[in-house]
Amino acid sequence: MATRPVSGTSRLLRDLRSLSVVVLHPDDGDGQELIGQLRRIGCQVKAFWPPRDRLEESVDLVFYAVRPELASSAPAWTRRDDAPPVIAVVNYENPTMVESVLRMNAYGVVASPVKSFGLLTAIVVALGQVERNRERERYVAKLEQRLSSQRKVARAKTILMQTRGVAEEDAYKLIRDQAMTKRVTTEEIADAIIKANEILSFDGRPEGKDG
Repeated sequence: MATRPVSGTSRLLRDLRSLSVVVLHPDDGDGQELIGQLRRIGCQVKAFWPPRDRLEESVDLVFYAVRPELASSAPAWTRRDDAPPVIAVVNYENPTMVESVLRMNAYGVVASPVKSFGLLTAIVVALGQVERNRERERYVAKLEQRLSSQRKVARAKTILMQTRGVAEEDAYKLIRDQAMTKRVTTEEIADAIIKANEILSFDGRPEGKDG
């Protein structure tokens, strides 16, 4: 019998017991309730207050109590590209609080006093959003790399067409054949052609200009 593939949600739920969670919340009844619920879910929890300026690299998720005295600013780590996802814990709503939640790039909001209902969903949704964002970033990075490679090959073809008097198709064939012979990518060969052309251009004039 074939094994059914594990869905993204099932995997996130399964991984909760290995989740490293930091709770930035005053040491009061509500904070203790939040910590207790997270531990019952299976998370590995550390709690601090006031909020720390730096976090350990191994943190997977942060619950951050937004308080009026701290609403005007957020720790610098919340603005890093590699910052762990934040779920804001708010005890009332007003424009200042909403702005503070947005400023810390929160992936979700939990109302205070904290209830058990909705907490697990908030965690899974936040982690799912982070995963999708990372997948999107990897996809964009691949597209940018591909575009950069195409630009280099196009420039190298132009150099070969101008210096060797060959057609575009033949110029690309030269690049491809060299890549196969040397067991490297066409981008690496194109990069070498571009650099060699720059080194051999002694007149100091921009490429492609005669006067």
